[in-house]
Amino acid sequence: MKKNEPISKIMTRELLTVHEGEPVSKLRYIFQNDGVHHIPVVSGTRLVGIVSWNDLLRVSFGEFGNQDGASLDAILDHTYKLADIMSKDLKTIEVHGTIRDAAHMLSNSNFHALPVVDGETLVGIVTTTDLVRYLADL
Repeated sequence: MKKNEPISKIMTRELLTVHEGEPVSKLRYIFQNDGVHHIPVVSGTRLVGIVSWNDLLRVSFGEFGNQDGASLDAILDHTYKLADIMSKDLKTIEVHGTIRDAAHMLSNSNFHALPVVDGETLVGIVTTTDLVRYLADL
């Protein structure tokens, strides 16, 4: 494996993000319709948090699991703000980091997505799935 290749080789550049002021229901819509499992939360282009599908499930199905979609959205938007459910203590990798750096960070953590930044600007995301696909293509 070419471990020292740049992370930019395998990261996803076309990101689905939410702005920190948007309603929680937008997360549910993106997760349901776009097949992603992690959504970065931004303020402009600056990364401020990330929400996983599991984070949303934790708050939406424990207490409100028997609701239809519209009712669930209304309850979520009334009860929570993105800041309430997003992870704020983020581990990131700089755009000039290597695949090896990302693999080390992901394998030694309990998260499965690593935002890729250029300074404070979000430029991509790499997941454990991206790493597995990269290894499968070798």
